[in-house]
Amino acid sequence: MRAELAPGDFAPALVTALADGSAPLTAVAELAAQQHRIITSDRRSLLLLATRCADRPLGAWFATLAEGESAALRTLPALAAACGLDGRAVADRPPLPGCQAYPAYLAWLALNSVPPAAVAALVANFAAWGGYCATIARALRRHHGFSDEACAFFDFFAQPATELEQRAADALGPDPLDGLTLATAREYGLLLQAYEHLFWSTLGG
Repeated sequence: MRAELAPGDFAPALVTALADGSAPLTAVAELAAQQHRIITSDRRSLLLLATRCADRPLGAWFATLAEGESAALRTLPALAAACGLDGRAVADRPPLPGCQAYPAYLAWLALNSVPPAAVAALVANFAAWGGYCATIARALRRHHGFSDEACAFFDFFAQPATELEQRAADALGPDPLDGLTLATAREYGLLLQAYEHLFWSTLGG
């Protein structure tokens, strides 16, 4: 499943444009504003999943992801400021449907998913997002002179997710997922991937 959901050789148009310096900073400003809404929602969704699994190791894993969202949220003001947005301007930006589809689906997963399948789907999608964030962090430093503080949001997600992946494997236990759970995880993963693509195409359109 991970190979099926791998990002492949083609990055989203916006990531490519940022990498070569041709994308305007207004696109990064919009990304920061949309991410403020996304992370706020995703954190709550992950905490709900943690509550659903409170008596299982999966609960601690979802709680760890929620803590990561909190840490990422703290880095957003510096990114927004580097793009010319203060806190009020970020809050005033309207939600873009194509950007908010991902957190809406994660909220659905928080209520309705089979938790082990949700874990597998989320882990399978780590690599693509992290790779794009690493590319953007390098580009903002190279083409726009962004400071480490301004790039901290992208640096945070660009870190290898090896430890989170191992914790997920430990939480799922030594036995392989059964066929139905794997099929469900694939369904979740493909939809998460599609909504992430929609996020990028909305910003890059």
